[in-house]
Amino acid sequence: MSEEKKQEAEAACTAPEKAEEPKAEKSEKKKSKKDAQIEELQAQYDKTNDLLLRTAAEFDNYKKRTEREKNGVAEYAKAGVIKQLLPILDNVERAAAADKESPEYLKGVEMIVKQFEALAEKLGITEIAAVGDSFDPNLHEAVMHIEDENLGDNAIAEVLQKGYKIGDTVIRHAMVKVAN
Repeated sequence: MSEEKKQEAEAACTAPEKAEEPKAEKSEKKKSKKDAQIEELQAQYDKTNDLLLRTAAEFDNYKKRTEREKNGVAEYAKAGVIKQLLPILDNVERAAAADKESPEYLKGVEMIVKQFEALAEKLGITEIAAVGDSFDPNLHEAVMHIEDENLGDNAIAEVLQKGYKIGDTVIRHAMVKVAN
């Protein structure tokens, strides 16, 4: 082989090596760029995950706090109603201890009923059902049925137990006798 051919062969052998170096550098640049992207995505993930965990903890604390507040408000409301019922209970106890044959006894019981009616009105409690009203299964509970020509269809003939509601909420359905 001549000297020129040897040089060409060496050049051919070294040329691909030189060409491969830039490819290796590009490959490393791609890897370092990918590593940077992965690190950036990991940082975003960690930040989002931390935010999610904090939000979940805050929501859990909010639920617990509102439940405590709700229970406190309910307890306060009950205490207010009971406080208003205590004078009536005191009068019932006095009536129970009084002489049942005394004319004052009946007068005292009537006063207790008036006290309770005044308290119910103050609290917004209204009575459900009166004789002659139309039967409504949402408000009344029919326990008896009679035939009466003087009353219309599904009319209340008698109220056996009074029912009460506050606003649109039924506290107790009225037990009634329904005609026709």
